[in-house]
Amino acid sequence: MAVLSILLSLLLTTTLFSLSHQQLPLDSSEQESLYQILHSLNPTISWRTLFPDDLCLSAPHGVVCDYPTQLNQTPHIVQLSFGYVSDETPNPPCSSNATLHFHLFNSFPYLRKLFFYNCFNHASLSLSPSFSFPSSLQELVFINNPSLISPLASLLQNLTSLRRVILIGNAFHGQLPSQIAAFLNLEELTLSRNNLSGEIPSSLGLLNQLKVLDLSGNKFEACLPDSLGNLSRLLKLDLSFNAFGCRIPESLRGLQSLEFLDLSFNRFDSFGVPLFLGEVPKLKEVYLNGNLLSGAIPEIWENMGGVERLGLSEMGLVGSIPVSMGVYLKNLSYLGLDNNKLDGPVPFGLLEYGGEINLENNNLSGRVRLSTRVGQKLKLKVGGNRGLCLENIMVCESGGDGLGQLKPCKKTDVPDAVVFSGASFLLCFDSLSLLVGLATLAAGVLVFTGF
Repeated sequence: MAVLSILLSLLLTTTLFSLSHQQLPLDSSEQESLYQILHSLNPTISWRTLFPDDLCLSAPHGVVCDYPTQLNQTPHIVQLSFGYVSDETPNPPCSSNATLHFHLFNSFPYLRKLFFYNCFNHASLSLSPSFSFPSSLQELVFINNPSLISPLASLLQNLTSLRRVILIGNAFHGQLPSQIAAFLNLEELTLSRNNLSGEIPSSLGLLNQLKVLDLSGNKFEACLPDSLGNLSRLLKLDLSFNAFGCRIPESLRGLQSLEFLDLSFNRFDSFGVPLFLGEVPKLKEVYLNGNLLSGAIPEIWENMGGVERLGLSEMGLVGSIPVSMGVYLKNLSYLGLDNNKLDGPVPFGLLEYGGEINLENNNLSGRVRLSTRVGQKLKLKVGGNRGLCLENIMVCESGGDGLGQLKPCKKTDVPDAVVFSGASFLLCFDSLSLLVGLATLAAGVLVFTGF
């Protein structure tokens, strides 16, 4: 058996060696264009010396070829990733004077993914209006390239095979082209932190494969189109830090797969917190901060028990915090209600189940009884809330900064209870000190009563 195993191993090795010698080399035009691209991105490295052979057999990390399933077929480059990210993904690094001749990409007719990270930071670089990347592209990723200045329409023209477009922290400008409706395979469109402007075209609602839409940190304006509600597979919608106005469209109730919604810091009008949120069952994160929606917090929480993070800060909200929030929102790790005009008590359920809670700069009043879980992350002290008082003494490791001005309540239901007054601070003890204190108090009571 041992001899047979050795023979089979030798046969397999011989076969693989034979197949490797029959594999045709990378197309010469692709090889030469890749050398030129590498040199333009980082001329300090001798790429031809380091990688003198077939770049499909020996190439820098980030260069990926497809290998034909049949012999005597030429391999082609299908993925190119540039810009050092980490030691785990050591793509070819870009130098401080990196530049690029985009026409070189016409040599890669089978290219499916193109990735640039932190490559263009100094000299301005723009695309020619007549240029277009290979129509075979499925993923286009440009991250942190602030000197890459070009109209978005020029970058995306003719790329109807795209599945993912991720353009973060660049200088692309202009409007979102209506022709994007032709990208029927698009699953992710992330265009955050660019200089894009104008309106969202209603044709965007035709992209029924879309799962991520992130247009945050741009200069988009006007109303949101009702057609966004047609994106039934959408998981994430982030339109924060723009200048959108009008009313948040009720059609967004159609986003039945949505888990993440961020509309914060826009100019949506004072129509109140949208009621349709209670009809989107899979929501986990909701942020409406910085929009003066005004009005009272509605009773919509019964079907929102899955929400983990909720931001309703700086919205001009009035009235009391609904008790139902403390009943149904038992999975909250963050709640922001600060900088509003809320009054009345704080529902105990929020303090029992919540994580980080910010209620600063409101007009809240009444008793606050804290759980150990919430006490260190509760913020109440900055401005307003002068009618609040602390009911219980917490056992904690260190005082919660957000409670620094919260006064202990003067009276409790416990007869002859110790009343704390004077300086407004939260009393905290370590467990050992508290036990010693209680034992001492008990001993004193026994002596006094004669036992």
